[in-house]
Amino acid sequence: MPWKEGYTISDERTLADASIRWPSDARCCLKIVINLSLATGPDGVGPSDLGGDDAYFTMNEGLDALLACLARHDFKATLAVPAVIAQAYPAKIRQVLSAGHEIAAQGLLHEDVSRLERTDEAARLRRTTELLAEVTGQRPTGWFALPRPGDAFAVGAISESTMDLLVDEGYSYMGNSLADDIPHYWVVDFASRKNILALPYYYHFDDQFFMMYPSRGSGLENPDFLDRNRHLEFTAQHARGRLFEMTIHPKNSGWFHRLHALERFLQHVRSIGDVWNPTCQALADHWLHTYPASSTLHLENSVWQDHPGSLS
Repeated sequence: MPWKEGYTISDERTLADASIRWPSDARCCLKIVINLSLATGPDGVGPSDLGGDDAYFTMNEGLDALLACLARHDFKATLAVPAVIAQAYPAKIRQVLSAGHEIAAQGLLHEDVSRLERTDEAARLRRTTELLAEVTGQRPTGWFALPRPGDAFAVGAISESTMDLLVDEGYSYMGNSLADDIPHYWVVDFASRKNILALPYYYHFDDQFFMMYPSRGSGLENPDFLDRNRHLEFTAQHARGRLFEMTIHPKNSGWFHRLHALERFLQHVRSIGDVWNPTCQALADHWLHTYPASSTLHLENSVWQDHPGSLS
């Protein structure tokens, strides 16, 4: 199992390859997330972010190109959406939903909530839920905290209260966690077994770490590395019968030469023929029904010991 530092307060044992079952006897699961955040730093989306060129391209040509590419190969995605983005582009968000994709929450502004007091974070979480429900006509069931440009860590940031608040607000899953390469239970309290389902995310397959142009200069873009990573990881996970996930941004992958690489990868996946591609909510529903925490969550006392000066 990949490292779990800072993600749970206990050691949860993962499932062996042979124990994993996907619907319709599929061999592997493919999770696709489109990140619609326009945040340029930990403060989240601001007025300048909404009015810039990146915003226009993201919510128009970039997003349209990605959705058309997915449609050509019959793939569904989950879109991680800050509430302010849904407010600014309600018609586009409803269009995405009507095409069969999922709208999940990504904070009020996609801000770094680790700097907030619990009461402030709770109020923002509730407001995010309300705003997305107003735009889409349905309450979001999933939550994301994907990394932003300028974040101290490439895995995003949450507070010590976030997961507890999500459980209390009735969310069914957290969309990005590095604790395993299949869905797993993020334990909020060891004694009571309070938990929320978490879905895997790895920045190795997130286009923002490979496609910095045009924002930062063409000398820093390496989309061929991302293409290689995707093909190799998908092949490995398919052989094991587990899950492959990828995160894409319209402002990065919506450019035509990069879109060509994405299209080639999706064609390859479809040619395999035994891959299940659910929205994150459909994935969560399957896992919660097939591997419920009541029978699957096997907790052991953590091997971690705190030490003075550590960051845990």
